[in-house]
Amino acid sequence: MRVEKRIVSVLVLVGILLAFSGVIAHLSPMVASTKEVAPPGEIASIMPASLTPTLVDQPYVIADIAEMASPATVFIAVEWPVAEQTPNQRGLTQDPFNFFFDFWFSDPFTNRPPVQQRSAGSGFIIDETGIVLTNQHVVGNKGDGQTITVVVGGPGLEREYEAEIIGSDSSLDLAVLQIVNEDNDLFATVPLGDSDESRVGEWTIAIGNPYGEALHHTVTVGVLSAKGREINIMDRETGRAKVYKNLMQTDAAINSGNSGGPLLNIKGEVIGINTAVHAGAQGIGFAIPINVVKDVLDELITTGKVSVAWIGIYHQNLTESTASQLRLPDQKGVLITDIVQDSPASKAGLKAWDVIRRINDRDIFTTADVADELAGHKSGDEILITVMRQGEVILIPVTLGDKPAHLR
Repeated sequence: MRVEKRIVSVLVLVGILLAFSGVIAHLSPMVASTKEVAPPGEIASIMPASLTPTLVDQPYVIADIAEMASPATVFIAVEWPVAEQTPNQRGLTQDPFNFFFDFWFSDPFTNRPPVQQRSAGSGFIIDETGIVLTNQHVVGNKGDGQTITVVVGGPGLEREYEAEIIGSDSSLDLAVLQIVNEDNDLFATVPLGDSDESRVGEWTIAIGNPYGEALHHTVTVGVLSAKGREINIMDRETGRAKVYKNLMQTDAAINSGNSGGPLLNIKGEVIGINTAVHAGAQGIGFAIPINVVKDVLDELITTGKVSVAWIGIYHQNLTESTASQLRLPDQKGVLITDIVQDSPASKAGLKAWDVIRRINDRDIFTTADVADELAGHKSGDEILITVMRQGEVILIPVTLGDKPAHLR
């Protein structure tokens, strides 16, 4: 009896399995036929996002960009004129009677001949006629007597050219060079992108010559770490700190010699000019946004400099106590503390203790408002300043000047 029950159970189980297999076999052709007749648009709409092309699917995209941009990235070498030495600096005293003493007992290390000063950096070509963008701190200013050599081409294909400074601006740390191109060679160029459209976290590629020509055309990769950074850098010439604003921060490795080289996006467009590295950290570099460069490029090429609209005042934000002492109705405005002599403000009749309440149609609340308003003007423009002076509202037209270089 038990054997019969087992046989019946096995037969029932086999039947169930056969029935289930038939259902699967019946459904499979339907699925296949559905896939065959589905329109391409519908398939695309249901494709998982993970299947769309990514950087991983194109492992050589950065290599392609580097190959494209490297011929337009140049090595820049600068030789500075040797400073003339006075007789004392050559180891000779002014008193001829001390010649014997000086000859035998002078320090030989003070009589060394002057050393030729050199500097080096990177740059990139933006016009096929040989216009090069770089940093001002790499090449200096026009008329400084320096000799500039630009090395164009990749490893084994280098060619040296002399170059001249067309224009420069130390406050922006920008310089434009023209390659002396007697043979009318056409140079490879790199396109300029839009730094305003760049996004924190996107890929960045730096190309340059870290530590000189021996490591030229070095490629490093990172991301855009931040935008709108402000840093202070000591100016070797003046000994004062320079403030650079609105810089782009990247963790793509930037070293000495990379200054002036391009920072590119994943499209192969220049979005910044590498300009500085954080000395106390690793992987923190800074670049000038390329849109800042594009705003002044024509002026640099045509006039050799960048004009900065200037009033000629020293001013500060109002405090509650200062506003009360001046009997102002509120804290709107900025207080003029001093006037630069022979400045546009001086010629227009502005005075210390005037409170600037408006410039043209813009209400002024802080010194930053003044700077933002002036940024939209150029030297020679006339603006209308509304000031409060001893309880009286006065309208004063001011013709803007060009800010002197030593005040920038």
